[in-house]
Amino acid sequence: MSWLVLGFESSCDETGVALVQTQEGGAPPRLLGQALHSQVAMHADYGGVVPELASRDHIRRVLPLTHEVLAQSGRALTEVDVVAFTRGPGLAGALLVGAGVACALAAALDRPVLGVHHLEGHLLSPFLSADPPEFPFVALLVSGGHTQLMRVDGVGYYELLGETIDDAAGEAFDKSAKLLGLGYPGGPALARLADFGDATAYALPRPLLHSGDLNFSFAGLKTAVLTQARKLEGLPCEQPRADLAASTQAAIVEVLVKKSLKALAATGLRRLVVAGGVGANQQLRADLNRACARQGVRVHYPELALCTDNGAMIALAAAMRLQAGAGQASRDYAFDVRPRWPLDELNREAAPTR
Repeated sequence: MSWLVLGFESSCDETGVALVQTQEGGAPPRLLGQALHSQVAMHADYGGVVPELASRDHIRRVLPLTHEVLAQSGRALTEVDVVAFTRGPGLAGALLVGAGVACALAAALDRPVLGVHHLEGHLLSPFLSADPPEFPFVALLVSGGHTQLMRVDGVGYYELLGETIDDAAGEAFDKSAKLLGLGYPGGPALARLADFGDATAYALPRPLLHSGDLNFSFAGLKTAVLTQARKLEGLPCEQPRADLAASTQAAIVEVLVKKSLKALAATGLRRLVVAGGVGANQQLRADLNRACARQGVRVHYPELALCTDNGAMIALAAAMRLQAGAGQASRDYAFDVRPRWPLDELNREAAPTR
């Protein structure tokens, strides 16, 4: 059976809408159209996301984006088989916008609706790339609020291998950027400045690098960056700031790369998937590609346009769940949202045979 799935993403500061079509023979679903509006410019004046403003902007954007996606794909709204939305995790008010629109639309069309886990969307997003992965694999989920290593045996079969015990990698990028006086969003700004710096200029810590487990910690690194940044205040030369940015990026990337390799060794798997906003970082991609090539490991990424939050990954996750029989779309339109929602709660009863 084939499904045409319309997906809505509104978990934080991007409004995303997309349409995907499942394919016969087990091939990954095909992206027919997507549209995305980022709220970065709106939140920049505040130095971070303002939840109330984010929710109001989602309301303004979601229907025009839906019309744009339908026009791109050449499909009519009445052709949609399932409506999907991000149920969580995320900002409660922002999630409610997408959930409300999706359920109201599904009710009007008399179509089933399916709530999707935001991180599962990121996890599966490389299946829309030109080089889709195959199960099983190790996944490195790196975003503004999450840093996790997962073993993935199939849709709905997720084993947590390690996660951050404090700040996520994306938070380390953003908070370090703020300490260096860079704009919002901080991660990309820090990466751009790092291109002009010496990554060996500052001996910054690599927390938990030799801990023996697969957990992460970036709070101590942020404190070390604060100490060095204070020493640079008032200096007329910009080079030390570029050096500190490069050294910060190098510390974060080294931890992510080495922990990923440890996870691959621990599981015996030879395939790595990297997903989430930090997965767009070019230094991380370059270092992972080199390290994985030496180990004979295949590494997969989403397309750059699909690294940040987007509707395509939500529609995709819903479609793959339907294909795998791992999710039941419902005509119960009394929706709820899950601002906090552990990914491993999605696990199916029995994992595939390893």
